[in-house]
Amino acid sequence: MRAKVLVVDDELDMLDNCRRLLARAGHEARTLADPTTVPATMAEFGPDVILLDLRMPQADGLTVLAAALAIDPAVPVVIMTAFGSVDSAVRAIREGAFDYLTKPFTGEQLVVAVDRALRYRGLSLENQALRLQVATDDPATARLIGASPAMAHVMAQVRRVAPTEANLLILGESGTGKELLARSVHELSNRRPGPFVPIDCTSLPANLLESELFGHERGAFTGAVARKRGLLAEANGGTVFLDEIGELELPLQAKLLRALEERRVRSVGGTAQTPIDVRVVAATNVDLEQAVKGGQFRSDLYFRLNVVQVTLPPLRSRLGDVAELLHHFLADFARGADRPAPRVSPEALEAIETYDWPGNVRELRNVAQRLVVLDDDGRITTADLPEAIRGWPNGTRGAMGPPLEYEQAREESQTAFLRQYVRQLLDYHGGNVSRAANAAGVSRRTLHRWLADLGTVARDPAS
Repeated sequence: MRAKVLVVDDELDMLDNCRRLLARAGHEARTLADPTTVPATMAEFGPDVILLDLRMPQADGLTVLAAALAIDPAVPVVIMTAFGSVDSAVRAIREGAFDYLTKPFTGEQLVVAVDRALRYRGLSLENQALRLQVATDDPATARLIGASPAMAHVMAQVRRVAPTEANLLILGESGTGKELLARSVHELSNRRPGPFVPIDCTSLPANLLESELFGHERGAFTGAVARKRGLLAEANGGTVFLDEIGELELPLQAKLLRALEERRVRSVGGTAQTPIDVRVVAATNVDLEQAVKGGQFRSDLYFRLNVVQVTLPPLRSRLGDVAELLHHFLADFARGADRPAPRVSPEALEAIETYDWPGNVRELRNVAQRLVVLDDDGRITTADLPEAIRGWPNGTRGAMGPPLEYEQAREESQTAFLRQYVRQLLDYHGGNVSRAANAAGVSRRTLHRWLADLGTVARDPAS
């Protein structure tokens, strides 16, 4: 297989030798002595494999590695290093490198490493194509974008519960995509031919919401000039989605519970009862258990709704999903505007991925729409991002401010990464430090030290 290989090294003799050996093997090689030009060269050359020196005076190889993978996550990067310690090799692999070569290496070792990387790239691209096909055929995968461990866990739960008739309670912060998850459950269920009816429990006052849920008879109240069928009856044979169920007032909770238990509804002002056959998916961003203890939510309704519980993770804990979601939204909005999707610079993508996203997926979608609307050159840089993202994590330094000293900038970047990683790790393992440390491959003492450095406290039943 003839491939495009980008070789990055500050030693000119090494570049010449690699170019000669790769050309003899039938590959097209492009060489760079200046690692800072890697992003521009990748955009113009489109390499299938990158050979990257680990130690260069102009830039650290791991920094260049991160920038390359931000541009093309599927490109295999082979690290070349004369400092062939296990530590440096393991660190490079952990940060995304495909393989490493220890200098000096033979021509045969070089060609074998490139061929192995090409086979890996071929398999990766094939896997992406298969995932795209599955997403096209599977409505749940199509709606819920992301392959992080946290989202994989959610999707596994969805696939198990969707074919059943069990009621489902979805927990999660505002903007995490609870309605999309509910629609996915409906579309993967036997009720898919029936209607999916979403009801926002916060959109109307209690008296009007009661009429929306159960319907009303003509003359039941001022303004009821005609009989109206309620949304619970409209959802007959399908799924009703009760969004923000925690905001429902107590009298309405009692009437909803009776309707679900008896599987019948009586309209406002009416006497007859209408049978209903609905599956209930409810969602909330409040702690219903605490609401039950505080008397704000009925315990019997809570247990009726909470047959199966799924928690949607916040975007900040979905490592790896931000870039995929961003490119999906950019392509979607660009298609609607009949223009190509803008390209995202490595620096802008890094800022977007390290931002905390308090508004979750909804906030990211809004930012993507803004970027497409304001785009005038087909490229998104850090200067195009909202101030909140440019100034993260300290919230004070904009993109146009003076650059920090190298050591301070590296320390801030490492702290931001560690904060995001530890948060995702603990969210995934329910705050259990012992399980989180085991999954991360570190000791509990190390994880506790990280938490102390970040000013964070977590549960550890083993302590």
